[in-house]
Amino acid sequence: MPAGRPREFDIDKAVDRAMILFWRNGYEGTSLSDLTDGLGITRPSLYAAFGSKQGLFRKVLERYVEVPSRYVTDALKAPSAREVAERLFQGCIELNTNPRHPGCLMVRDAQACGAGTVAVKRELAVKLADGERAIAGRFKQAKSDGDLPRDCNPDDLARYVRSVIYGIAVQASAGATKQDLRKVADVVLRTWPENRKPASRRSSHAR
Repeated sequence: MPAGRPREFDIDKAVDRAMILFWRNGYEGTSLSDLTDGLGITRPSLYAAFGSKQGLFRKVLERYVEVPSRYVTDALKAPSAREVAERLFQGCIELNTNPRHPGCLMVRDAQACGAGTVAVKRELAVKLADGERAIAGRFKQAKSDGDLPRDCNPDDLARYVRSVIYGIAVQASAGATKQDLRKVADVVLRTWPENRKPASRRSSHAR
């Protein structure tokens, strides 16, 4: 290998390893030395592949949405709005109570980012907003299909569901059990807005 040329490495594996580091330690808690040691690469290689620590974190967010948070995309394919919410809650509970996972990467980092990481916090806000918009879009379709009441606001409902998801993530990080979190989801689902059709009138009365 010519002198000074950065060592080649597997980009996908590097992103996966970086995701674990950012997930465990947060963006600010993960240093460049942590990344180069954990990924087994040099700083020139890291900069050549990702441009910066923030550039690597951006790739990590994309991978996080595609793999650990894939449950969101899958949930949106459910046949009814209520089932969408049910699958979102269940997926969030499973992710955040899995002992191999240190919680929700995006929620953890959004809470931990300080004033010195405004750009990173903005990246996280964009990703979180994208998720909420996707849910709102699915609920709008549900309303158009007659699956939700006409007076239901899909944007407000999506924001409500997202708030519950964030709450589940925070409670899980504080030690709430899977059973406790399922009870929270059950309360929400019991009050879910459904388009109830009026009972049909009888054509004749019993004498």
